[in-house]
Amino acid sequence: MSRYDPDRPAAEQPSRRVFFYNLGFARDKRLRRIMALAGTPLHLGRPRADDGVAVWGHSPYAARGEAVAARYGAAVLRVEDAFLRSVLPARAPRERGVDPGPMGLLIDRRGVHFDSRQPSDLEHLLASDPLDDAALLNRARAAMDWMRMSHLSKYNAYSLEKPLPNAPYVLVIDQTRGDASIKYGGANDEMFAEMLVFAQEENPGAKIIIKSHPETSAGARSGHFGPQHLRPNVEILTDPVSPWALMEGAIAVYTVSSQMGFEAILAGHRPRVFGQPWYSGWGLTQDENPVARRERRLTRAQLFAGGMMLYPHWYDPYRDRLCEIEDVLAALEAQTRAWREDRHGYVASGMRLWKRRSLSRFYGGNIVFTNRPKRIAKLKADGRRAMIWAAKGNADLRVEDGFLRSKGLGADLVPPASLVADDCGIYYDPQSPSRLERMIADNTDLPLHKSNRAEAVLTRITRASLTKYNIGGDAPALPEGQRILVVGQVEDDASIRTGAQEVRTNAALLQAARAARPDAILIYKPHPDVEKGLRAGAVDSAATLADVVVPKADPVALIAAVDEVWTITSLLGFEALLRDRKVVTLGAPFYAGYGLTEDRGSVPARRGGRAGLLALIHAAYIDYPRYYDAKTGLPCPVEVIIDRLESGTVPRSGLALRLLAKAQGAAASYAHLWR
Repeated sequence: MSRYDPDRPAAEQPSRRVFFYNLGFARDKRLRRIMALAGTPLHLGRPRADDGVAVWGHSPYAARGEAVAARYGAAVLRVEDAFLRSVLPARAPRERGVDPGPMGLLIDRRGVHFDSRQPSDLEHLLASDPLDDAALLNRARAAMDWMRMSHLSKYNAYSLEKPLPNAPYVLVIDQTRGDASIKYGGANDEMFAEMLVFAQEENPGAKIIIKSHPETSAGARSGHFGPQHLRPNVEILTDPVSPWALMEGAIAVYTVSSQMGFEAILAGHRPRVFGQPWYSGWGLTQDENPVARRERRLTRAQLFAGGMMLYPHWYDPYRDRLCEIEDVLAALEAQTRAWREDRHGYVASGMRLWKRRSLSRFYGGNIVFTNRPKRIAKLKADGRRAMIWAAKGNADLRVEDGFLRSKGLGADLVPPASLVADDCGIYYDPQSPSRLERMIADNTDLPLHKSNRAEAVLTRITRASLTKYNIGGDAPALPEGQRILVVGQVEDDASIRTGAQEVRTNAALLQAARAARPDAILIYKPHPDVEKGLRAGAVDSAATLADVVVPKADPVALIAAVDEVWTITSLLGFEALLRDRKVVTLGAPFYAGYGLTEDRGSVPARRGGRAGLLALIHAAYIDYPRYYDAKTGLPCPVEVIIDRLESGTVPRSGLALRLLAKAQGAAASYAHLWR
């Protein structure tokens, strides 16, 4: 809507300069940045007739800008938050690790979306745009499913664990008093009482649930319903719960002009609407107070495409650019997940000193490190969850590195870009189910938005030649013939201790591969930690058991050059699957048992059945890990870490940590001499 269009009248074109007279614009760096990227950078001074004046909706301060615009004949641009804003409400106190800024803006030259007295840019778009592009509508359907399945709304500070009212019920949506969408949306405060009466009369005997606004529940503003409205069959729900979960149990939805009415449409309802919000009048609502000029009939996908994809200016805080709604959903999903998981805090044990800073950043700073059992018990009693490094024992959460970890080895003390915290087990231990296993099982029938995203992640990882550690290396010349890559591992690693079976050493792995493929060219790649002398697993006879030993070689180049990959439990086997190579496993790594690998070890029967590669990719790279962007200090989606790894802008170990890594390696070598 902000791009120059030669077919549009001059009055509707982006203004040459945009001025502001509201201190809020000066204070909000994010707001100014989005407007600049949208082609409407803000200025101070006096406008001319071909300039514009930005005001915030119909706020009390808008009159100042309106008066200046009228005096100099400038256009008025009304700015509002987009329909997906942030984790916390705008008026909520700031929290560490939570992005307070908006994810997008609505910049309207005709009016403002909630003011039904005259058409806005949004209403004009919905009335006149064909909205018939098949690709756009497919994206809209996928994005609607994404919002619903990830429980994303305008504000997202609610728990998915809060109990919901017993279904069925009639849902009545409250709003804050004085909200501009009431005053300018053909409504008034009296309509809320009328709405409650309608809900009772049209649903005799039904339970009525009045859902309060998040800012009302937080005490920031007052609503329209209170204790005086309670009846035996009327309840007020103030708990922060998911709107999507709440609407699943509703048999009818009533609203004046709340955005939750729009989400009710997306959830499959036909809400009864008493005001004139932007989403009413298009054949998807029951309108008590219709807007006569809105005569077009739209589908849900068309309404979503117009209101959520074409109208807003969405912003990507990680890359500092305008973006599409899919980028916003990925970012908001990551940030919301982190807030929901971290808000009660943690108590962590079994964590090495060098890991603690990274852990604190990952988990919102609300983490206490202690190995004292009594203190752990006390902090758990206060509501914190206990976490431990997975190899050190059991706790509420077992923590490990993710599968896109860093540009450098963990043994070199390079900080991680991803971590997993498993509340069931841990992915490398097949002796009990892990959260990753359950996620893979849940992903066997991927919806469109998940399959599209998993495929895009697969393409980006393989094109960028990314692996867990991304340490690179050479691509050596290899003999011709059937080439088999044999992957060395750290022999005392937890994945070997728990997931290996008859074959438990690198030498035994080489012997098994040779016995099965006597005429093949065996290419042995030692584990990088073993090469550096930091961990156990050196094979003195590697040169005789293998045809070629390739230390410090690039694993991606090796995978591309071979026909098969043999491993006990290494992640490199999964990375070979991503690159369409045959993988033979002799242990039970997390990716075995789904019909994608040749499994010569015993795999848990609970993994029976088939799961496509995209299901594993979505679970392993999107659902299971958490990612932290060191550049912005925010939780982030996997796509941001892929960008950072491609560009090399991920954390590296500092001098102190590098010295500690050298000392750690020397100590390991010294200990090896005395074993």
